[in-house]
Amino acid sequence: MQKRRYSIYLLCFILLFGFQLPETGTKAAGDTITISADHLNVREGPGLSYKVVGKVNKGDTFSIQKVQGDWYQISMKNGTGWVAGWLVTKNKAVNEARTGQVTADALRVRTRPGTSYQVAGSLKKGDTIKIIQEDNNWYEVSTAFGKGWVSKDYVQTGSPSGKAPASSEGKSGQITADSLNVRQEPSLQSDVIGKLEKGSKVIILAEQNGWTKISFSNKTAWISSDYVKITGRGQTSDVQQPLTAGAGPLAGQVGSISATTLNVRDSNSLNGKIIGKVTKGETFKLIEERNNWVKIQLKNGTYGWIAGWYIEKSAQTTNNSDEAKSQITILHDGTNIRQGPDLNTEVIYRANYGESFSIINAHRDWYEIQLSDGKNGFVAGWIVSANGAIPDSEKHAADGSLSNKTIMIDPGHGGRDNGTTGSSGTIEKKLTLQTSKLLYNKLRASGANVILTRNSDTYLSLSTRVSMAHYQNVDAFISIHYDSVTDSTVKGMTTYYYSTSQKPLAASIHMSTQNQTKLKNRGVRFGDYHVLRENRQKAVLIELGYLSNPTEELLLTSSGYQEQVTNGIHQGLIQYFKQF
Repeated sequence: MQKRRYSIYLLCFILLFGFQLPETGTKAAGDTITISADHLNVREGPGLSYKVVGKVNKGDTFSIQKVQGDWYQISMKNGTGWVAGWLVTKNKAVNEARTGQVTADALRVRTRPGTSYQVAGSLKKGDTIKIIQEDNNWYEVSTAFGKGWVSKDYVQTGSPSGKAPASSEGKSGQITADSLNVRQEPSLQSDVIGKLEKGSKVIILAEQNGWTKISFSNKTAWISSDYVKITGRGQTSDVQQPLTAGAGPLAGQVGSISATTLNVRDSNSLNGKIIGKVTKGETFKLIEERNNWVKIQLKNGTYGWIAGWYIEKSAQTTNNSDEAKSQITILHDGTNIRQGPDLNTEVIYRANYGESFSIINAHRDWYEIQLSDGKNGFVAGWIVSANGAIPDSEKHAADGSLSNKTIMIDPGHGGRDNGTTGSSGTIEKKLTLQTSKLLYNKLRASGANVILTRNSDTYLSLSTRVSMAHYQNVDAFISIHYDSVTDSTVKGMTTYYYSTSQKPLAASIHMSTQNQTKLKNRGVRFGDYHVLRENRQKAVLIELGYLSNPTEELLLTSSGYQEQVTNGIHQGLIQYFKQF
């Protein structure tokens, strides 16, 4: 009887105190998010089916209250709400107060973490700053003129940061080895993320214990210092190069636009009226400088002001005309120079990053250039930058077929999901991201609105990828993958669709890409994949070759193949939207 009474007491205690419902989400103390979409809906609950209770703007930062699946709860002035995790950037909290010291002569402080955001001021070499938080390669810092964001590459913290000594940091270098591995970290055990050929040019960001930090494919990477020859002073991505010692005329100087698109205003202020736009690579005579604004003369003869921090200046060259010599600069290793202005013409030369060539003429979206042997060749305008007096027939990245089209590129796998691993160690999630970023640049240059489901090594569920396509109401969804089977002799490319409405898009992309790469044609097939089956938008999944085949793996990871395959998908989309 006493044992039975004890059992009843124990049961009552459990019912009263021991049983608790789990919370709908966990609090992420100290972490914040930054909104990465314009006018993002804030919802009543963690899902697209919940009522919209407000909107937040791109660049706004909020503390995370709770996390549930792919959704974050934030606190606003009128209460709390939930935002989609795939449309924000999560910021890492700095656990303890840190200070840093500026290592660049003039470091730009921006309003948000990214080179596209407005410059709020600049810091001098040796300035001490308080680090508030970090976001990828950026620090939020406290300065004498308020909070802002600076590149981590130019801040020396208390912990070892691998900054280069004054003798080498910020200089350019040239590769002396026939083929040099590019690694993710300064260690022989770190993953190889690419290769540089002999003669390739690099900008040195830092040195550490026999390793050199460089910029590679828009990210930082490391190479052995033993195979880098210092060649001169380089241009870094976010270190301000003053145009002159002070305000005044800029006689004899020209400047090249470094921003993708830049407003021209009627006065030297952000409050000035916009009277025009200029684009990356255009070159102008510099007339005058006032308070980091530069006066230029537009092609219609009028004058206007542009932000000086988006100008790369140089002394004006003297030749038979008053204009600087027209040149293009190669942006990617292994860029094809062709016999004619068409992707189907023969490749006569492969150029590497940093090489420059004189422009002879422009043919729609192609440049005719002069090679070192005196022969002429053609290069696609969307994969180079142009400087000088560009011929009247200026480049157009495409014929307009992709203008106003929204295209979502889905790099397969990511984060804890590596995908397959090639016979030589190639990790699929890294290669799909590399391919997707190159394709992203080409489609953006063609006038398309392009969205990446992920732009870093992060995990996304399949349902999240599909939800993103629905939310953005995309015109095309392309999931990028590489294949693998146990039989190492199998090779080739396959493109999948699920519904009949998706088949024309799959056929167009497959045919164009197969023609470019000449890979074995494994056809356009039905595929019961989640990102196709659950997708209401036009969606395809393309397997761009077999990493399990050693010979094909070597081809797939080459810069030449990456150019071919992204050119093929690009042209396939153009052909599709011309017909549908």
